[in-house]
Amino acid sequence: MIQHVTGLQCTLCGQIYSPSEVEYVCPKHGSDGNLDILYDYERIAANVKHNGLPDTAGMWRYKALLPIDASAPVPPLWVGATPLYEARHVAKELGVGQVWLKDDGRNPTASLKDRASALIVAKAQAEERSIVTTASTGNAAAALAGLAASVRLPNVIFVPASAPEAKITQLLVYGARVLLVEGTYDDAFDLCLAASRYYGWYCRNTGYNPYTAEGKKTVAYEICEQISGIQGKFKAPDCIVTSVGDGNIISGVHKGLKDLLALGWIDHMPRLIGIQADGSAAMYQAWKDNIDPSRMQPIDAHTVADSISAGLPRDRVKAMSAVKDTGGAFLIVNDDEILAAIPALAQSTGVFAEPAASAAYAGLHRAAQDGLVGKDDRVIVLITGNGLKDIISARKAVTQAVTIKPDLSDVERVMDALSG
Repeated sequence: MIQHVTGLQCTLCGQIYSPSEVEYVCPKHGSDGNLDILYDYERIAANVKHNGLPDTAGMWRYKALLPIDASAPVPPLWVGATPLYEARHVAKELGVGQVWLKDDGRNPTASLKDRASALIVAKAQAEERSIVTTASTGNAAAALAGLAASVRLPNVIFVPASAPEAKITQLLVYGARVLLVEGTYDDAFDLCLAASRYYGWYCRNTGYNPYTAEGKKTVAYEICEQISGIQGKFKAPDCIVTSVGDGNIISGVHKGLKDLLALGWIDHMPRLIGIQADGSAAMYQAWKDNIDPSRMQPIDAHTVADSISAGLPRDRVKAMSAVKDTGGAFLIVNDDEILAAIPALAQSTGVFAEPAASAAYAGLHRAAQDGLVGKDDRVIVLITGNGLKDIISARKAVTQAVTIKPDLSDVERVMDALSG
């Protein structure tokens, strides 16, 4: 039995399986039957009480709460322990009690998805898998390629041919076998599943592999430990705002908070607010219309925020639960708001976010306008990826640099024009 894991439960039918019975999804429901990892919280609490949380760098500080054996080797790259910045100017501007930014663009491949890939690579090593694979719009792929490279584990990546050039370049630099799919992310996802079955590769696909959310949940542990201000102590915020595509990040955050609540380490469940682009708003629309997420139909998704573009969110059942069970909400922002949020965030806080991450910042503004967060709330905004991931989009949101001659008089001319 994997350390502290008691079973895997189907989110659709509730059937519980042992870890040795299933690999990815519920056999009764195929790729729609996402599984949730169940834990023995009494054993975890006793373990941590006896041994404490180690001073290990990054996310492996919480190894006792992860579905991996205590002695299992992990990738050497430092994943997690990303900074949490208080944004006082933002809080004052919006009339919100306190605002913090959790900057997960500081991970090794510059996105939160390193957390999932670190756990997947660790599990692949433990199971002696020879090749890992994933489908992605770019960030999950880069995360897998980078973490796999750190242990020299071969990997095959399926990404839409339209993915940002910087993300494709990242994959190639890490030595991944990159297959550019002439289609959407959903096309790449389905093709990756078919190929992993055919070749026997270990598949990291978001949501489909139940351990992806388990890696991502570590961001919730860090948030609650960081805002407590005391190592080994946890304090929950009132609200966490994050962008949503496939739904795996918000479901991971929810799972981490549920773990902490079950252990008695926090005293309440924060509201979770999921932000979607209006051109890729399947979760928002289903929430608004009260549609059963298991019955959602694919949409034609288009947005500048490629990392949250998903026609049929693969972790939709758990993502919907994350919002409904916490009294949260889904909100939408448009591409203009997403692009405008990139320099607005950077110039207010010094944090440079890619479009999928700036969507959360735009969503915070929308939540404040709608009265979903206010003067008594402590709010976390999850910055899921670094702006260097998509320079082309960022350039669209800013004025252009001025070319001058190597002469002081030309500097004076330009400065006078700017001040006038």
